[in-house]
Amino acid sequence: MTNTTPAVAASIESLRAAVSGAVALPGEPGYELATPWNVAVPVRPHAVVEVESADDVAAAVRYAADHGLKVAVQRTGHGAVPLGDDVLLVHTGRLTECAIDPDARTARLGAGLVWQDVIDAATPHGLAPLAGSSTTVGVAGFLTGGGIGPLVRTYGLSSDYVRAFDIVTGNGEVLHVTPEEHAELFWGLRGGKATLGIVTAVEIELLPVTHFYGGALYFDGSDAAAVAHAWLDWCAELPEHSTTSIAFLQLPPLPQVPAPLAGRLTFAVRFASLADPAEAEALLGRLRAVATPILDGIGTLPFAAIAAVHADPVDPMPTHEYSALTNELTHEAIDALLSVAGPGSHSPQTVVEVRQLGGALAREPRHRSAFCHRDAQFAVMVAGVLAPPTAENVVGHARTIDRALAPWTTGRHLPNFAASADPATIARAYDDDTAHWLSALADEHDSNGVLRVGQVVRRDR
Repeated sequence: MTNTTPAVAASIESLRAAVSGAVALPGEPGYELATPWNVAVPVRPHAVVEVESADDVAAAVRYAADHGLKVAVQRTGHGAVPLGDDVLLVHTGRLTECAIDPDARTARLGAGLVWQDVIDAATPHGLAPLAGSSTTVGVAGFLTGGGIGPLVRTYGLSSDYVRAFDIVTGNGEVLHVTPEEHAELFWGLRGGKATLGIVTAVEIELLPVTHFYGGALYFDGSDAAAVAHAWLDWCAELPEHSTTSIAFLQLPPLPQVPAPLAGRLTFAVRFASLADPAEAEALLGRLRAVATPILDGIGTLPFAAIAAVHADPVDPMPTHEYSALTNELTHEAIDALLSVAGPGSHSPQTVVEVRQLGGALAREPRHRSAFCHRDAQFAVMVAGVLAPPTAENVVGHARTIDRALAPWTTGRHLPNFAASADPATIARAYDDDTAHWLSALADEHDSNGVLRVGQVVRRDR
């Protein structure tokens, strides 16, 4: 039972009367929905509102404004930031609309869906959404952060395929946002995360993709140096029909981890290509010739198996993440990375990843967006599990990686990597003009600062 005061109880009853969904205080059933995927992040809101409609979201926003609270939104909590008892948490898990129009190659999606839901609905029609490396993240949070997936060099940013958003603003307005209606919001919602409103539904274009050639090659950690240097040269000539990344992996000895990868340092080359399989296989032959994989997970796969490329973890865990963007990488950069993540480095990180960008991502889309840094050539992502025996070393070692790569990093990062509520960290995801306009639009559409919480771009007052 919760120790709610009579005043709070009466107030919450008024919110319960205003929404068709469920409202849970601490200690009540449903409050556990506040627990994020990254369980290291303290998310302990005033209450959780499990909304069933856009009207429920608007009612929650109005309630928060009337009671001096802020409103945050969560589906899976992959990008969670700390939330305290001055925040009302809107949980979108019941917004599960999924309507596929195979003739128009479009989908209308509720914000409660995760990408695997959409993939499963589109696959029977020979279509696919431009999903990310993990198919268990929420649709809305991924798209408002831009969306970098395994086919990003071929098709570009996932949010460039959005046709419309349904949102609730901080002023409680329910809006349908398109390139023609509320064009300034359409610009800012694609890259601005939750700055401009809470997304309740989104309409996207689907792609006529049924299969791809790809997966991952896994090498012993002792081969990391040779393969990493060969990979960098290989990237310089890689056509846009293919996207790749590398990762130093230290996966725990758990039943779900393949035995050759468990409890040791391994090195993965991830690859996804829409080229003819024979052409793609020939491309990979250059890396297979460098060293013999201990596990070869490459082949022609159905698009529904796109998550196999990165094999991101599904189960919640306590993690610390670091990310950065780089311009051109040199072999000196690879050596610097090997010194802090390769054999003998004593790295405590579970994953140290470098993704090649460029290709279609680097070109401006038909409709401009608030997503910045399209000119970056690589993205670095580091994730360590905050559990014994390495927990105490994870954060400090991430700073060591940051220092080692400083000659090549740009000081910027992507909105969907390494979530933070720190304004200085958030600012790294944007150029100054974009941050200015996002903040100005937020002030216009959230005049009481109800959404001034979490990963949002707002000027100081």
